[in-house]
Amino acid sequence: MARLIGPKCRICRRLGTKLFLKGTRCETAHCAMEKRNKPPGQHGDKRVRLTDYGLHLREVQRAKKMYGVMQRQFTLYYKTALRKGGNTGDNLVQLLEQRLDNVLYRLSMANSRDHARQMVLHGHFHVNGKKVRIPSYRVQAGDILETNPRDKSKKIVQDAHENRKDLEVPSWLKVEDEPIKGTVVSIPQAEELATPLETQLIVEYMSR
Repeated sequence: MARLIGPKCRICRRLGTKLFLKGTRCETAHCAMEKRNKPPGQHGDKRVRLTDYGLHLREVQRAKKMYGVMQRQFTLYYKTALRKGGNTGDNLVQLLEQRLDNVLYRLSMANSRDHARQMVLHGHFHVNGKKVRIPSYRVQAGDILETNPRDKSKKIVQDAHENRKDLEVPSWLKVEDEPIKGTVVSIPQAEELATPLETQLIVEYMSR
């Protein structure tokens, strides 16, 4: 996952959609998209008509920024999705959703994907009883995600869970409160992939 440095809200405003880069803040009225839903800068009010290429590129940028991956890694995900057969767009989002940092975010065990990435790198989580420090680790059905038994890890995860405990957890995941533990019930299916992405535009751009 690429680390985003700088004002994250400007990224959402530039790409014209909420990417939930700042965690719980994006769920409230304090979100910049709620106050200033226009591109940043003094010419943000100026209407710009995107070309067909621009529309496709913007959708790819949305996906990369949302899941925090660079172009090279995103291309590898696309090639894997292409080899799986079936709907390439759904396969691509499915692979991105299976990333460990994303799953922790979906389980409300981290405030944001960036926060989840940092906690994974610092060794705060175990997958099936083993410490995993790779944010891009692909979870599978039946995997159990637990907090490192250290008190520091438990407190960090507990604080994040308290901030987001009222948010709905996807049907393909299950979270338990005491102790906080997440389970991957199944691999997400197309109808469970609730992401604000036009996957067809992404596939058309990547297949050029």
